[in-house]
Amino acid sequence: MSKTSDILGKEASYYLDFQSKTFDKKTLHAPSKNHVEEIWQQSNRNGQTLRSMQQLLGTGRLRDTGYIGILPVDQGIEHAAGASFAPNPMYFDPENIVKLAVESGCNAVASTYGVLGIVARKYAHKIPFVVKINHNEFLSYPNKYDQIMFGTIKDAWNMGAVAVGATIYFGSPESPRQIVEVSKAFEMAHELGMATILWCYTRNNNFKVDGIDYHTSADLTGQANHLGVTIQADIIKQKMATNNGGYNATKHGKTHPKVYTELTSDHPIDLCRYQVANCYMGRVGLINSGGESKGASDLQEAVITAVVNKRAGGMGLILGRKAFQRPFKEGVQLLNAVQDVYLDKSIKLA
Repeated sequence: MSKTSDILGKEASYYLDFQSKTFDKKTLHAPSKNHVEEIWQQSNRNGQTLRSMQQLLGTGRLRDTGYIGILPVDQGIEHAAGASFAPNPMYFDPENIVKLAVESGCNAVASTYGVLGIVARKYAHKIPFVVKINHNEFLSYPNKYDQIMFGTIKDAWNMGAVAVGATIYFGSPESPRQIVEVSKAFEMAHELGMATILWCYTRNNNFKVDGIDYHTSADLTGQANHLGVTIQADIIKQKMATNNGGYNATKHGKTHPKVYTELTSDHPIDLCRYQVANCYMGRVGLINSGGESKGASDLQEAVITAVVNKRAGGMGLILGRKAFQRPFKEGVQLLNAVQDVYLDKSIKLA
């Protein structure tokens, strides 16, 4: 734990010594090397899908721990290639994206049909591919916020993908259509034996109230997670919760006082645990996103996110911009530092 403590600095005790008093850790289905046998073997997933899940969990530095680290580089669509890759132009070449995932020992690399397809024959057998099947196309004017399909599930399967990923903007006017589209896509992916990962993001301008942004509140993101597992996502990707009380602020939907008095606190680990609880108490793995790159603070922020996720009961991190928007070697080191949190057996559930 010493290396992680050094990175956390004066924040170390706050994150490493905290003990949760909300959901009892004994009620969680924490990640383990037997996750597929203990959880998914009892499910309706077919044998091919179970094999794909095991391949995801059995690759890279975190293999056979139950934890997972994924390099996601699909920002060239929504955030624009220039905005994403100008800080480090080598990543305009898709092969370097895959090389970063391989060199850093990631469990998988997640990217677009184009990025993964153009190098598929060289790398699909070397590291699991996660094909992101929909995106928020951000060139049309004026900008709009909608997830649209960019290819077919059959195409992802043909290039050797182990899993597919998709985003739903829960809470948006377009979400009913997106739920139907992604549900059908995930059903076909499972039929073909691929695992499914859902980016469960909230999106609605009315989720900002009195100057406070509740898009990453524990209660709203928790419900987004619960909708995601309902359409049978195998892994949920969610932004780290930063506050709570979204339902109370927007005065829509339904909630319960105990969500705020007994099932959460203001500590980040408790807020994240509420997200885990909404993933069927951890039966479906929660991976939190690493967020945007802010420069010098990226390493500490990434390690904090990893510690919070692990101690809350999550399955890992999916971290991109903090790694690929810096020199290659530094990107590898940052991803390794995050992986070290999950490899450290002294860092336990809170």
